[in-house]
Amino acid sequence: MELEQGPTSPVEDEEAPSIFRTGSTDRPVTLKFVQVKYLIKPKKAKKGYCSPCPASPTNVTTERVILKGISGVIFPGEMLAMLGPSGSGKTTLLTALGGRLGGHLSGTITYNDKPFSKSMTRNTGFVTQDDDMYPHLTVTETLVYTARLRLPKTINREEKTHHAMSVISLLGLNHCKESIIGGGLIRGVSGGERKRVSIGQEMLINPSLLFLDEPTSGLDSTTAQKIVSTLEELAAGGRTIVMTIHQPSSRIFYMFHKVLLLSDGHPIYFGKGSDTMDYYESIGQRPRVPMNPADFLLDLANGISSAESQTDRAEVRKLLVSAYQENIGNELNRELTGASETSETIRNDQKKISRWSANWLEEFIVLMQRGMKERKHTSFSSLRISQVLFVTVFTGLLWWRSDSSHIQDKTGILFFYTTFWVLLPMYQAIFTFPQERKMLTKERSSGMYRLSSYFMAKTCSDLPMELVLPTLFVTISYWMAGLKHAILNFLQTLSAILITVVVSQGLGLSLGALVMDQKAATTLGSIISLTFLLSAGYYVQHVPAFVSWVKYISITHYTYLLLLDSQFDTDETYPCGENKSCFVRDFPMLKLAGFGHAGTSVMAMLIMLVGYRLIAYSALTRIGAKKLRF
Repeated sequence: MELEQGPTSPVEDEEAPSIFRTGSTDRPVTLKFVQVKYLIKPKKAKKGYCSPCPASPTNVTTERVILKGISGVIFPGEMLAMLGPSGSGKTTLLTALGGRLGGHLSGTITYNDKPFSKSMTRNTGFVTQDDDMYPHLTVTETLVYTARLRLPKTINREEKTHHAMSVISLLGLNHCKESIIGGGLIRGVSGGERKRVSIGQEMLINPSLLFLDEPTSGLDSTTAQKIVSTLEELAAGGRTIVMTIHQPSSRIFYMFHKVLLLSDGHPIYFGKGSDTMDYYESIGQRPRVPMNPADFLLDLANGISSAESQTDRAEVRKLLVSAYQENIGNELNRELTGASETSETIRNDQKKISRWSANWLEEFIVLMQRGMKERKHTSFSSLRISQVLFVTVFTGLLWWRSDSSHIQDKTGILFFYTTFWVLLPMYQAIFTFPQERKMLTKERSSGMYRLSSYFMAKTCSDLPMELVLPTLFVTISYWMAGLKHAILNFLQTLSAILITVVVSQGLGLSLGALVMDQKAATTLGSIISLTFLLSAGYYVQHVPAFVSWVKYISITHYTYLLLLDSQFDTDETYPCGENKSCFVRDFPMLKLAGFGHAGTSVMAMLIMLVGYRLIAYSALTRIGAKKLRF
């Protein structure tokens, strides 16, 4: 792991304004949760897929309890760390406390004695473990675009940019602010810098309550300590910080004000981080050798006792849960039930609070600018440009100055035009929404923008770039292949290809949004595209009546007809023998294709253009935003 350069205490940067330098907040939040429980209902096993099947006549699966009555309280200025082995319920509890968990959730979660509300959303930051960000945007671009979407309408664009630059200074990112985020095979900032950018996106709204899921995951100990040190400074300014963490070092562990230890959904410790070892020593659990307190706690949560006798892990967990109830749990529940908040209450005035920080037009503009900056690297990648240029030149050479009387050859190149520009944009678009699903879910959950503005921005930002390469393709290959030299015929051919690209892209977007799985969407796209190709009227002219209807929903069919109309007139003739001319409309392939109805083809393409995008938008509403507990 690459170690980043920068100040050890990023919050000491002198360029940051006082509100960010001190990490202060004027809206402190006390988070209280009492007897939080969460259960899920597993899907019923299909017949023949359980081995062995349970001895039950109905084979009904039972509910699984994930959280089993967890209570606690965190005050402004405190940092709570939730520890426990994988599967213990840490992330589920964090998601519940952040207001992002629907389903069978019971218990009481309050924020200054109020339930979760729109006003609380504006005061809450949630940093996910995955750090989903656009890889080709720089650190500055990432934070500035986020600021323009999340900061209130009352702040102008210059002030929002200033806030973003202040957060960059606060988190010690000045040295890499012009570096791209990176990800996958794209080299960008280091893991620690990437995590700080993710935290910075939430810090832009100066949140009173900050949730972080595994903020040190995958980082070396030095970088992890820098991250937690930054969070400790932010908490000192009056924020309430809650995080999950898997295996912190001893230096990091002693930074936590409070610790919540979970074991299989049960709480087995809640209290000051500095008191954990004393508590377990009081109930007979003491490490045999000096060790990191976090490692000792994880051993206990896994059922590994420090006692001399070897005890069953399940029994150890039962003993720890029982000890928690006797020594901590019951007293804590009584205190929480009878306590009243003394901190400042955030008003829960739903009528005066707008759901969105920016208006629709501002969201559209920002998302379109961000989309164009990101998408240009995909649309104009060297691989894609090389691919299109090779096919362009090879097509032109293969049909080099084809004679106008060679109608079969002319129809061949027109159908190739059709095939190539139906398939390429469709497969390119199929991956769009599956790749951005996590990003869309994350940003919509935080209330950054409307789904409609995102969808329209995505459509408008893609179009200019998606139309450049087909224009280049037609412009070069058209004249090389010796198609009709009239400028009107060229423009008709180009227009047909461009509308095909837009419609085909819509089909790809709808398939990707409906399936949301790249492999499955690609398979489905292959089946549909092959069906369209076979029914277009080129390969098979005598199609049985019971399947002939397929051509009326085929993009390929209408594109092929439009291209035929761009090159042939119904009254045009061609030499069909010695001193004999025939009408083009009587050429067998053209006659069966039924060209000469350009208006109908254009209308059908326009209907599909709108229809496919409506399908894609409707499919996206399913995953637009996770349910919030308003």
